Amino acid sequence: MLTHEITAIRVRYYDTDQMGIVYYGNYARFYEIGRVEALRHLGLSYKQIEEDGISMPVYDLHSRFIRPARYDDLLTIRVTIPQLPKTRLLFEYEIFNQHNQLLNAGQTTLVFVRTDTGRPCAAPPELVEATKPFFQEGS
Repeated sequence: MLTHEITAIRVRYYDTDQMGIVYYGNYARFYEIGRVEALRHLGLSYKQIEEDGISMPVYDLHSRFIRPARYDDLLTIRVTIPQLPKTRLLFEYEIFNQHNQLLNAGQTTLVFVRTDTGRPCAAPPELVEATKPFFQEGS
């Protein structure tokens, strides 16, 4: 299992509703920030994967709202890849505030699609190789 944390994501005024609480739709953006940075941590980038002819659309998204995130909070996004990618890539997220209170938990499933055909395909070999050490016995 691979886990990576992205810290100090400041809640901006435009992230909030009239009550100063993060608008629920913005959690999908926080998830995206988390997964892009988790891949970057592995030495991979969405841009390069796409340039290599594979896109990764979101297949599903689940989100559970536990406590509200508020204007000016400092968020930490904990991203976990719980299983080796094959034709899909599962990401799990936990979002905490500066007091280490769990605010939100969610997950997204992305699928791998060849950009030239629009057809599903296997995970890029470089992604599999980069994540494989986290799933070997004893890791």
